[in-house]
Amino acid sequence: MSLDTVDKLVVFLAKRDGIDKLVKTFQYVAKLACWHVEATRPEAAERFKKWEVASGLSRKAFRTGRSLTGFNALRRNPGATPAIRFLAVLANSGEMVYFFFDHFLWLSRIGALDPKIAKKMSFISAFGESFGYVFFIIIDCIFIRQRLTSLKRLKTNDEPKEETSGKISEIQGDIVMRMMGISANVADLIIALAEIQPNPFCNNTVTLGISGLVSAWAGWYRNWPS
Repeated sequence: MSLDTVDKLVVFLAKRDGIDKLVKTFQYVAKLACWHVEATRPEAAERFKKWEVASGLSRKAFRTGRSLTGFNALRRNPGATPAIRFLAVLANSGEMVYFFFDHFLWLSRIGALDPKIAKKMSFISAFGESFGYVFFIIIDCIFIRQRLTSLKRLKTNDEPKEETSGKISEIQGDIVMRMMGISANVADLIIALAEIQPNPFCNNTVTLGISGLVSAWAGWYRNWPS
């Protein structure tokens, strides 16, 4: 029995990543809505701001224990070649730092820890995040290059189309997924840079809002049940 849209939505929202992408959409839609109405409707802007902040804090709570994901990825599937294994260690180490210190950022923001440490925790978390994303992007670019080479070889060989069509579809699907991963990582890298090194481009509300939605919707695509 094939799944319809409601079935797929239920499966998607049952995943931690699914809930995270939904709430991330709320967070950055609220950010853009606040920016849009802050000059003309300050009361509405305040409500949107509260929605944005609450969504951000909720996402941090959902990510409790997420720092173990990178550790387990290195333990179970570090990569097929020494180069990929080296890049995977760097990428996952950055991600582990990000999620680990994000716990302390969340606790300081809700008042369970001293609020004064929030700024330092935010910087360390964002630095680890951006460090990891750079290497995740490099890994995806390497794999995309390999897949394009395989795709070209399959399309030019003499094998019957019936035998190669399945392999071609599989490779094309993997390329699309990795492109979505790059899109999400670049968008999240922009958001992290706004915290590490504030600048007019990265800290612009529209830039942050669009980057957040790009990351969220790329995550929707990657996690949506097939």
